Amino acid sequence: MEGRDVAIYRGTSRFSSDIICTVRGDRVYKGDSSWSSDIICNIRGNRIYKNDSSWSSDIIFTIRDGKIYAGDSSWTSDILMNIRDGKIYSENSSWSSDIIANIRDGKVYAGDSSWSSDIMFSFDGYLSIEEFVAVWYVVNYVY
Repeated sequence: MEGRDVAIYRGTSRFSSDIICTVRGDRVYKGDSSWSSDIICNIRGNRIYKNDSSWSSDIIFTIRDGKIYAGDSSWTSDILMNIRDGKIYSENSSWSSDIIANIRDGKVYAGDSSWSSDIMFSFDGYLSIEEFVAVWYVVNYVY
């Protein structure tokens, strides 16, 4: 969705110094940058790619039906997590004991918590599932 920026913040902060990354169009940038050298990943269709690449060897995740697969896979054994009804589950699980995080009102809480002390990050706009997965990657694997 061109023309909009969504900032991702540490915890519930809204200070510019606490911006982890920013979704601009189909790219996720480090902090509040818009420099091409600061592109961490990009979104092309239902795939997340490293940096600004479009090479199949640089696919980080593929998203299908709420399931997040490693790389360009579609094998059930390669499901890393799945997102359903605002909850992120481990692998292909739907058990409450396998909830990794939950999303509520622009905030992402660890596990099934709703405590403000368990907010991992927050965002100030709408994120598609693909954008959210790209942000998840940045927050959990890059920083």
